[in-house]
Amino acid sequence: MATQDNPPIMVSKIGIIGAGVSGITVAKYLSNYNPIVFEATDSIGGVWRHCSYRCTKLQSQTWNYEFSDFPWPERESSDYPSHAEILEYLHLYAVHFNLFKYVKFNTKVVEIKFVGDKDGFDFGRLPGDHGNPLPGRPVWELSVQSNESDVIQRYHFEFVVVCTGKYGDIPLMPTYPRNKGPEVFNGKVLHTIDYCKLDKEATSDLVKGKKTVVVGYKKSAIDLAIECAQANQGPEGQPCTMIIRSLHWTLPHYRMWGVPFFMFYATRSAQFLHPTPNQGLLKSLLCLLLSPMRRGISKFIESYLLWKLPLEKYGLKPDHPFQEDFASCQIAITPENFFNEADKGKIVFKRASKWWFWNGGIEFDDNTKMDADVVLLATGYDGKKKLKTLLPEPFSSLLEYPSGIMALYRGTIHPLIPNMAFMGYVESVSNLYTSEIRSMWLAGLIDKKFKLPSAEKMLSQTMKDMEAMKKSTRFYKRNCITTFGINHNDEICEDLGWHTWRKKNLIKEVFTPYTAGDYKKED
Repeated sequence: MATQDNPPIMVSKIGIIGAGVSGITVAKYLSNYNPIVFEATDSIGGVWRHCSYRCTKLQSQTWNYEFSDFPWPERESSDYPSHAEILEYLHLYAVHFNLFKYVKFNTKVVEIKFVGDKDGFDFGRLPGDHGNPLPGRPVWELSVQSNESDVIQRYHFEFVVVCTGKYGDIPLMPTYPRNKGPEVFNGKVLHTIDYCKLDKEATSDLVKGKKTVVVGYKKSAIDLAIECAQANQGPEGQPCTMIIRSLHWTLPHYRMWGVPFFMFYATRSAQFLHPTPNQGLLKSLLCLLLSPMRRGISKFIESYLLWKLPLEKYGLKPDHPFQEDFASCQIAITPENFFNEADKGKIVFKRASKWWFWNGGIEFDDNTKMDADVVLLATGYDGKKKLKTLLPEPFSSLLEYPSGIMALYRGTIHPLIPNMAFMGYVESVSNLYTSEIRSMWLAGLIDKKFKLPSAEKMLSQTMKDMEAMKKSTRFYKRNCITTFGINHNDEICEDLGWHTWRKKNLIKEVFTPYTAGDYKKED
């Protein structure tokens, strides 16, 4: 049983929870403060280390997934990097900037307590302002337990950055009717979080020659289906059935009818087509006038996808426009051999809105049944629950106030939670440089290069961000800024006192994509 015999210690002003992409990036930009990074596992990399399969690859080219001051090393292949290559790149980054010295591996934060000035923080109403990010006294106490000891050590910090991410740790599980859950099934049921822990031989043995069902149709489910099909080659192999509740558009690559995909969404000119927070009357009018072009671009991309991929053949054509999937960060790259395996009968698709277990497999709401030996649940992760179990009340209850989505000012600061930042909870075309520029912004805040507005103004701004997201897609469930990411970064640049237009000339500014290199830190 864990014990707490040690008094709290304060060896750094800043504590960071998690050493994934966001955690090591924050550590780099806050290195002047010698932060302590608590990582529950034995390595950096986060989701790339602990929630990836053998066939998992990056979904964008390297130029769109790199640090602003640390380019990718030369690669022999022009293909998307594998998860192993990404881990190597992150390792090289951490070595280059000497980041490992800040990380305490195999140390898990088991509890967070607010130890700040309770008299100066009224839990019943909005705080007037967040004051000094480093007030000179402890605000948070982190209770940390090492894998090698039952003793819990308490640390005091003036500022804490939460980088635990939305993926991993807590699976998002389907709900079932009474007595129709996995307990009645005679086969094996695994969530992707458990599948990721298996080695190559174990995953092959799990599905080889077995009637396997994969639940889901996003990136994880598609990768799982590929691995299942590869393990079942030959006449003795069994098909893998994907149970699909909601269809979403997938891409084979990033050129549509020969036109680079970034031209449609990742340039400054393209962002004039979409609603943005704080837009004035002129921009609103322009958006309205250009709405036919916005729909036309979506139709243009859809026409290519229907020509290139056998979506109609397999009943996989979504009913909604492509632009809504892009605006909700739900686009997946289809592996090159995915539909080849479907053509060979190794991957089968089944549409179903409701399903449950029977002892021999899966039963559907149309009263049909499917035999199964193994069911793999690619149903996602409950990142909100992970955060809520870590944060104390009342902050845990305030996380999703007032809209049901984390209200993060500049994608980083919750207006109702003092001296704490959340990194890696905003999604965009490239989550790496999304985290990097927000790490720069956070460093500017802590260095007192600017001050936060009042909590009321920050909440108002987050509501405007969310309204812009809602206008772009019916699948509004999370912080996704793909359609106004450049606008979002402009606001960060303004806070830091940087020029918002980052290119060398007007043509490049308007028509070339924004990448991490455009936001290299200014001295």
